[in-house]
Amino acid sequence: MSTGTDVKRANVHRKKPRFIRQESWRLKRVKSGWRRPRGKTSKMRRQQRGWPRLVKVGYGKPKSLRGLHPSGLREIMVNQLKELASVDPKKEVVRIARNVGERKRLAIIEKAKELEIRVLNPVGIRKPEEEAVASEVEEPSVQEVKEEVEPEGTPEELSPAKDQGRVEKT
Repeated sequence: MSTGTDVKRANVHRKKPRFIRQESWRLKRVKSGWRRPRGKTSKMRRQQRGWPRLVKVGYGKPKSLRGLHPSGLREIMVNQLKELASVDPKKEVVRIARNVGERKRLAIIEKAKELEIRVLNPVGIRKPEEEAVASEVEEPSVQEVKEEVEPEGTPEELSPAKDQGRVEKT
C-alpha cells in the first residue's frame, strides 16, 4: 500500500498502550491476556494513576486500517480459481480456504504465480517434483531391516558369559 497508510499504521500503534490483565505482572498463575477488571475496589477499574489502561473504544484503529494483514495489504479468502481474477496484487494478498483440496490448491498457487499475487498459506501440499523424488527413493524391506537388527550367530555365542566371577564347588 501507499506510504501514507504505513505512517498512519505506525502512529496508531504508537498511541495504543499494551493492555494487560490486572495483577498479571505480580502473580504467576494469572496470564497476561486481557480480562476486564470487575472488583468493587479495583484500582485498575477505577482508573487510578499508575495502573494500566483499560480497553476503550477510543483506542480503535481508523476504518481504513482495520483488518489489514501485518504487511499492510488486505487479505482475500479464495475458494476457487476464478476468484483470483478480481484480486489486485498491489493492494491485496490471498489466503486459500482450508477446505480446498490439493489439486485445486495447486492450480490456485500456479495461477497466483502467473498473476504475481502473494499467497499467505501455500503450504500443506506436496509439489510434483517432491513426489517424483519420493517415489524414486527405495525404502528398505522388512527382511533387510531384520538382518541389520539381529546379529548373526547362536544365542550362546552372543550372550555374555554367565560363569564369570563364579567359584566352582568341588
